[in-house]
Amino acid sequence: MAELRKVKADDVVANRRRGGDIRVLLSPKTVASTSGFMGTLTLQPGEFVSEHYHPYSEEFLYVVSGRILAVVEQEQKLTLTAGEALMIPIGLRHRVSCEGPEPAFCVFHLSPLAPRPDLGHVDTEALPNATEPVPDVGHTS
Repeated sequence: MAELRKVKADDVVANRRRGGDIRVLLSPKTVASTSGFMGTLTLQPGEFVSEHYHPYSEEFLYVVSGRILAVVEQEQKLTLTAGEALMIPIGLRHRVSCEGPEPAFCVFHLSPLAPRPDLGHVDTEALPNATEPVPDVGHTS
């Protein structure tokens, strides 16, 4: 039987490079996942995750608390509040911002995995915290 591993969000290094507080909890590196990865996103009012796309993965986004604005392909704008979810298809540019007076807390999942971690994410906007290091959440092999 495979070893089950739990991961505590406070034990994961936050990725702030693209904006907000992104924590990849379940990944090939942390739990030896083979089909995707899951994490959390916390955005303070006015904060955003810069525009990007995933050439290999669909992104599933669920809002636990707060309110976010998702802009997809610079044309479609969707406001999501607690209890609402959105699936962003492979290859579509998207940007997420906190539009409410309170922080937004979201859970995300991307699947399938890119062939290599460096191929999984393409930035299309200047990074708000470009000097921040990128935590290693890649494949185990």
